[in-house]
Amino acid sequence: MGAVMDEKALGKRLQLARKRAGLTQQELCQKAGLSYSTLAKIERGAIRSPSVFTVANIAAATGTPLEDLLDIAGRGASFPAPDAKKRSKTGVRFVYFDVNGTLIRYFERAFTDISEVSHTPVEVIESIFLHYDGAACRGSMTPEEVDKIMGSQIGLPDFSWGNYYMKNAEPTPGMNELLSWVSEHYELGLLTNNWPGYTDELKNKGVIPNVKYTAIVESAKVGFSKPEAKIYEVAQGLAGMQSSEILLVDDVFAYLAGAQKAGWQTQHFDDADLTGSINRIKDFLAF
Repeated sequence: MGAVMDEKALGKRLQLARKRAGLTQQELCQKAGLSYSTLAKIERGAIRSPSVFTVANIAAATGTPLEDLLDIAGRGASFPAPDAKKRSKTGVRFVYFDVNGTLIRYFERAFTDISEVSHTPVEVIESIFLHYDGAACRGSMTPEEVDKIMGSQIGLPDFSWGNYYMKNAEPTPGMNELLSWVSEHYELGLLTNNWPGYTDELKNKGVIPNVKYTAIVESAKVGFSKPEAKIYEVAQGLAGMQSSEILLVDDVFAYLAGAQKAGWQTQHFDDADLTGSINRIKDFLAF
């Protein structure tokens, strides 16, 4: 006799897959060829035993393995999930990494380059940047708006912070290898205060590994930034885990404090002690 389908659990998995793919219900309906009412009912668990073909279409549209949506491994299948993940001795199942200052370096060289071109002291460049960076990271100002203001203040009418950022962004030594190791054993995500689209571009350029990320939470896209409580709430929802099962690796103590307040586990990354930081993170994730 086949396993009885749990429609409500299936609905939650489908909803999570949609959110991780960054799709609204309407967008998923268009991609999967479903009516809005059908999808809404499936996500609520109100349709008894939805067609496997419907679930397969949703899996394809969200880029999610069909076995994950059907929870084949969880229903006692005779074979393990091909990418079954670990739980660390500390209880971690999902690891979020910060990007700027943790996975990549860029600040010093970018500011120096702008200073040389604009003949403006580095400390002035940094001060102007930091004054507007928060607004750009939260999405309350567009990159174009910030570029125009910064350019007018340093005498560069065609200024583009993004050009300097991408030119100078480089992987933090050892972190790409660590990220690849984590992705092999754990659910992996990025939780970053960044300008819109920058994280995707870093992935496309290979500055950060283009491995499988279960969730990417970029502040400018969600409208909240660390250490605001809402961004951790959003990130936890996309992780689909209990708070104590999530680890944040970050170089900023205030951001780690926000995660701790949300009930997450944390590890501080210290760029001045690369080897020590990487070893501590791997030790913390021992399974």
